[in-house]
Order: sequence, then structure tokens, then C-alpha cells
Amino acid sequence: MMGARNDKPFDAAAFFSSVGLERRIVEAEPEQFFFNQGDEADSVFCLLTGRAKISVVSANGKQATILFLSPGDYFGEESLATPPGARAATVTAVNRCAALRIKREDMIRIMHREHEFCDQFLSYLLARSLRTQADLVDQMFSTSEKRLARTLLLMAEFGKPAGQGPQALIPPITHETLAEMVGTTRSRVSFFMNRFRNRGLISYTDRIQVHRPRLQAALGN
Repeated sequence: MMGARNDKPFDAAAFFSSVGLERRIVEAEPEQFFFNQGDEADSVFCLLTGRAKISVVSANGKQATILFLSPGDYFGEESLATPPGARAATVTAVNRCAALRIKREDMIRIMHREHEFCDQFLSYLLARSLRTQADLVDQMFSTSEKRLARTLLLMAEFGKPAGQGPQALIPPITHETLAEMVGTTRSRVSFFMNRFRNRGLISYTDRIQVHRPRLQAALGN
């Protein structure tokens, strides 16, 4: 999540309201789409509550989940391209979500006028681009077991009561979705998850709990 210079959490809803933007809050239930791949790219979203995922579908119909979103994350930034085109991915609610929708024209106007916000937004996009590059390198050179371990670490919820300390919960997720993210089969994910649990790297009942120091050590970090 982006933060202001005083290190307090960035309140997107309050900020956009303060700069004279008419707020439009979009709510989504689990498995409901914010938008689909191929839709018109006409707005940017900022996730306020809940978790969402970004996925893509190839020309032959194969689907891959490429990123999970947390409160404070932006999505739909492809709408800022000139000229605007179509959505490059689908964004789906994982649990009950609320997001702030900002029209393309309003977002561009605010970025031109509010320089500090523009700097923060561009820093956020750069950080996510670097994360995407790291994911690509991981996909090319790491084993599927290591890719799964890294994915679990990245998904762990930081800065929340349930995620403080050495243990951290990750969003509700199926082995099938993990397989899409890692680039392997569901059966392989199940095999590795059982191995991680037997080694004390993770535990789970309703949700997966990651024991970060142990899993990081297993990765060689």
C-alpha cells in the first residue's frame, strides 16, 4: 500500500474526495468481476477493502492468475495509455470487496495537478513492474516447488493483526489457483503443500498460515 510522507497509510477515498473528485464506490461479492479481459479500459480502480486477483486467458483458453491485490493497490492502469484500449486482464473479487473507481480523465487531471500523488502513484507502478520482472525470472529459472514457496511468501498478509509476527495468513485460495500462479498442476501443488506442512513451513485449517522464517530459510533467503 502506498503511504504518505509521514508514513501513515494512504487513504485513497479521503484523498480523491479532498481533490474534488466525485467518488464512486464499486462493491463486489466473491467471484464477481470488476472488469473482464477485453472490456473497454476507461477507468482506474483502487481497492479499499477485501482481496482481488488479476488473471489472464490465452488465445487457446488457458487461464493464469498473475497477481493478488490488497487494500491500497491500484488496478486498471492500462486505461491511462494513449490512446486507451481494451482491458489486458480480468480482475475478480476473492472475498467481499470495495474499490474506488476513478474515470480515466479524472485520474489524468489529478496526476497533472497533484504532483506528490503522481510521484506516489508512479512509484507504486514501478514497484509492481519490478515485482512482475522478478516473477518472470522465478518462472524461468526456479523449480515449481520453489515458485510455490515464493508465491506463498508474497501472498502472506503483512501489517495486519493476523499477519504480525513470524506467522502470516494468506487469502483464501484453492490449490487449482495456486497451480495457475506457479505454472504447474494441481496435483503437484497438493504434493508440495503436504510436504511444506510436514516440514512445519506452513499450517492450515480454514486458511493457510505461512511460517515465514522457516519458509524463507527453506528458500535459501
